[in-house]
Amino acid sequence: MATSAWALDTNVLVRYCAQDDAKQSASATRFIERELSASKRGFISLVVLMETVWVMQSRYAADNTLVTELLTDLLDTAELEVQEAPAVRKALVRFSEGGVDLHDCLIVSLAELRNAKVVTFDAKAAKRLSMELLR
Repeated sequence: MATSAWALDTNVLVRYCAQDDAKQSASATRFIERELSASKRGFISLVVLMETVWVMQSRYAADNTLVTELLTDLLDTAELEVQEAPAVRKALVRFSEGGVDLHDCLIVSLAELRNAKVVTFDAKAAKRLSMELLR
């Protein structure tokens, strides 16, 4: 079984995904493509993943389709290990259907792994994601 040798920070992952800064993007790309391998993987925590999504949406106006493609590519990259990957994949399916935020989809997917139901005050999320609306 492969282990993670490195954990990537959000700024490294954003530079790699966005290719928006000549020097930092080149460094991030070189590191990810040369230093990481299927046996020496880069770990992407859920915090880094969600921060990256936020940056891509807020700074680069990435739509749901682009976010879904980007995260699917990260999940499918042998050199990367995404924390709770099965829950992320399940959340992406819900997210790609539209009408809810990725973080809400991930909250539900993570809860389901633990056989738990999410309680919320968010009526829209409760309806769309089968959360329990707390009144």
